[in-house]
Amino acid sequence: MKLKGLRWWVVSLVALAAVINYIDRQAFGALWPDIANELFPEMDKDGHKAIYGTISTIFILSYAGGQALFGKIFDWIGTRIGFALSIGVWSIATLLHAFAQGMLSFSIFRSILGIAEAGNWPGAAKANAEWFPTNERALAQGIFNSGAAIGGIVAYPVIGLLSYYFDWKAIFIVVAILGFLWLLPWLFVVKADPKSHPWLSDDEKKYILSGQRNQDIDDDGNYDEGYTPTTAQLFKHKESWGVIIASAAIDPIWWLFIVWIPLYLSEVFGMDVEQIAFSAWVPYVGAMIGAIFGGLLAKNRIKAGWSVDKTRKLTITLGIALMIPCFILLKYPGAPQVLKVFGVQEVAALKMADPQVKKIMDNKAFKDLKSDKDFIEGIAGNSTNEIKSNPRFKKAYQSAVWKTPKAEATKEERLMPKYGPPSDFGIAALASLSEINKARNTAALIAVIIMAILLFGFQVAIGNIQTLPSDLFGGKIVGTLSGFAGMAAKLGAAGLTLLVTFITTGGNYTPAFLIGGALAIVALSAVWFLCPKIEPLKPKLKA
Repeated sequence: MKLKGLRWWVVSLVALAAVINYIDRQAFGALWPDIANELFPEMDKDGHKAIYGTISTIFILSYAGGQALFGKIFDWIGTRIGFALSIGVWSIATLLHAFAQGMLSFSIFRSILGIAEAGNWPGAAKANAEWFPTNERALAQGIFNSGAAIGGIVAYPVIGLLSYYFDWKAIFIVVAILGFLWLLPWLFVVKADPKSHPWLSDDEKKYILSGQRNQDIDDDGNYDEGYTPTTAQLFKHKESWGVIIASAAIDPIWWLFIVWIPLYLSEVFGMDVEQIAFSAWVPYVGAMIGAIFGGLLAKNRIKAGWSVDKTRKLTITLGIALMIPCFILLKYPGAPQVLKVFGVQEVAALKMADPQVKKIMDNKAFKDLKSDKDFIEGIAGNSTNEIKSNPRFKKAYQSAVWKTPKAEATKEERLMPKYGPPSDFGIAALASLSEINKARNTAALIAVIIMAILLFGFQVAIGNIQTLPSDLFGGKIVGTLSGFAGMAAKLGAAGLTLLVTFITTGGNYTPAFLIGGALAIVALSAVWFLCPKIEPLKPKLKA
């Protein structure tokens, strides 16, 4: 039996693995408000964020080690078994989340998940190098990356839908099953590599192998394994460091959003699990489109006669040029001048941001009231005393728990706006609750659209950065370089994740976004200065 276009079946399965990968990892962030309230009821939002940030950092550090480990594993046992091992172990780890009882057990299970999920990326790079000619690699990488974006898109709505019927423990079991099901078509379809696969037609085999021109380092028409240096020799090439530094700088940007979007929407705009589930997917639409666009653009330019060097640098520069202004714009989605353009009253925008108003809007006791049309219409235009005497308001107010300072807090700290019940101004603001809700919802929509544009640019850039190992070296060392680049990327992501825990106290994410913009510039500089010409490398001559 011969299967036409077998390489596209392979990359589709790899992309589907990325979808499952992101559903598994995103479940934790989407469900965190419910997990935190059940396991850590005595803590406030900053306490919950500290635990979440710590567990997330452990996950990313484990992911970093897993990148280097699985890079070697894929080079050792091959793409077929490497993927089966990776997704099998991470599905077991996801299942174990249902039995977590606190920070320690979650950290252990997230660590196992991180190590195993890391195999997806060096595995994809190796599959790309094996199954695709040079002119299709960026497109194939884009299809794979779109799988990660699709995973981000569907994860939140899927988790939100499941949360209507199951508790968080059962949801982890349900999503774990998806990984086990994926193993069946993978082991059936991917029987061998392109040189010996029984279903691959002669024409497609010839197209794949003869099209890998970056492997023909002698320009003699023989497409051998290419230049495959030892690990020590690999690091003597500045281009290897260009790949590693670019990955270490740009990849944390992705993690900045996949880790913190749920908490950002919760802290800044007061969203609950259901609202987050049906909003947090929007940025990943931009990412999915960017992944495909970046691959198609690269394929188009190479087909038009551009060199690989010119093509990669064009797409990487274009992607990062789109990202940088978005980082700056993320400071302003709730600004009165911006919201006014969308029909939001200036006074409503100001009230939305007032700490006294946020006390009520973000308090769990008022969750149902602030979205209840009858209540909103009933208190519209009322005075402070009229609102206080409203039976439904009084019941919610009496059941509310207000944040109190620690015993060792200074007098100045005790007077901070975040402590104690709201002032009369905060209560009076409920008279215009419908306008405040509109301001919050509009600002949140603006923010996620900006993020969508930013992640579009990110995927345009990173899809081409991730093809650099196969552009520069032979297939037997691609997994190794991809693994080291991935490890460096995840170490950077872990550092940024931990840093965000401290620099966003009180819900101010502007410092994190500014750091993201700076990292994008570092990534672009690494490509331009350390990879002066992206082409097949040759062994360094001994002095």
